[in-house]
Amino acid sequence: MSSIEEKRVYADKSGERSVYLATDLGVLGVSVSDDLIGSFGIEHRCHARDLAWVDGLAVATDEDVLFEGEPTDFGPAVAVGGAETPIAVGPEGRVARLEGEEWTDIGSLDDVRAANGDLLATGEGVYRVGDGLDHVGLEGVHDVSVPGVPLAATDAGIYRLGNGWMHEFEGEFDRVSGIGSPGELSLGATLAAGALSTYDGEWHERETPEPFVAVAVGEAVYGASSDGTLYVDAGDGWRSQALGVSGIRAMLVR
Repeated sequence: MSSIEEKRVYADKSGERSVYLATDLGVLGVSVSDDLIGSFGIEHRCHARDLAWVDGLAVATDEDVLFEGEPTDFGPAVAVGGAETPIAVGPEGRVARLEGEEWTDIGSLDDVRAANGDLLATGEGVYRVGDGLDHVGLEGVHDVSVPGVPLAATDAGIYRLGNGWMHEFEGEFDRVSGIGSPGELSLGATLAAGALSTYDGEWHERETPEPFVAVAVGEAVYGASSDGTLYVDAGDGWRSQALGVSGIRAMLVR
């Protein structure tokens, strides 16, 4: 039987994207071209909890924050984000920014659930990380997405940031991902108890082969199931590949 470390190539290199997943085994990197899933393998062995791309790959683990594969002496982290430099959140709520090779503490928050860009999703709402921690609205927030137009997945639905937070879609959502040019959302995806909804001008529910535990958007819609299967839909239906990992907690596309 082939091991997960082997490289399996199915796709041409043109238009190739990288999908990263935070898993119990570590950070799994997968090459995807359009909807063709190519080579995959473990990039960093760790107990990965979250991922962010901040001019490099930042990883929250049970032991430390890794940046470009190197430890940073932050300690255990539950979430990572950042706009220009990585931001990390510790299990007790410590929020800090990596400046050079040192972490600068910004403040502390309870119940931080996710990070993206300069926004944090918490049970008390969305916070923006600047010189301090500024509450910018909502409550019961499980996830945030910054690219294009900021989105928030909450107990009361999906919200889009415009002239304040505007209610977009009804439901109890726990994951959200979006892309677009500044001020414009071109593609979005969100999960509610594993059920997928996507945005391509309007929100609508989508059928999936099985419930997803993570979702991301790029040139396609990407989803991962609890049994470690990656799904990609670039407009012609779902293609899939079993990855042989468990405990998927986060996904990003580059």
